[in-house]
Amino acid sequence: MGHLQPWQGRTQAYGQVSSSVQPATSASLASYTSSSSYASSSFMLASHADRERAVDVLRAGYGEGRLEKGEFDTRVGRAYAARTVGELASLVADLPAGPVPQPGVVAVPRPFLPARRPRTNGKAVAAAVCGLLCLPTIGLTALPAVVFGHTARSEIRHSGEGGDGLAITGLVLGWLSTAGWALFVTLLIFVGVAIS
Repeated sequence: MGHLQPWQGRTQAYGQVSSSVQPATSASLASYTSSSSYASSSFMLASHADRERAVDVLRAGYGEGRLEKGEFDTRVGRAYAARTVGELASLVADLPAGPVPQPGVVAVPRPFLPARRPRTNGKAVAAAVCGLLCLPTIGLTALPAVVFGHTARSEIRHSGEGGDGLAITGLVLGWLSTAGWALFVTLLIFVGVAIS
């Protein structure tokens, strides 16, 4: 009972091997040839992720002019056909682990990029124009200014367009003109009643 069966010994041996396998990192592919663990890790079976990382390093080297087109194609084909991490490491051993930063090129952080201005609502523009024309037209454009202003503000709330200030300008001028006409008509009525 104390002796192990042959299949039990193989199971335990496989368990020890699988527990010692560590996934390759993106930087480890390029450093396998110079690391002390290269001899032991070079026979590790490569995964799909290991192959893709190696191809990424090859693409970076080709983009920087380190590889010719023919050599790049050959290495990519060998990378996808590689069975072990050691084969992948030999393909990228003479390349940096990623794109080399270019001096003087500074990426602009997204928060500091200029924000896109929203499109101005057309009815808001019409409301402002009608409001400004209230005085030259003696209030004839007051009602259109009010209608356009309310419609524009409703559309702006739903669509997120710009032009709310223009719509408010048209509303204010339109209502002021309407109030002025209402006051003028009321005074005419009172004067007419007083005279009669």
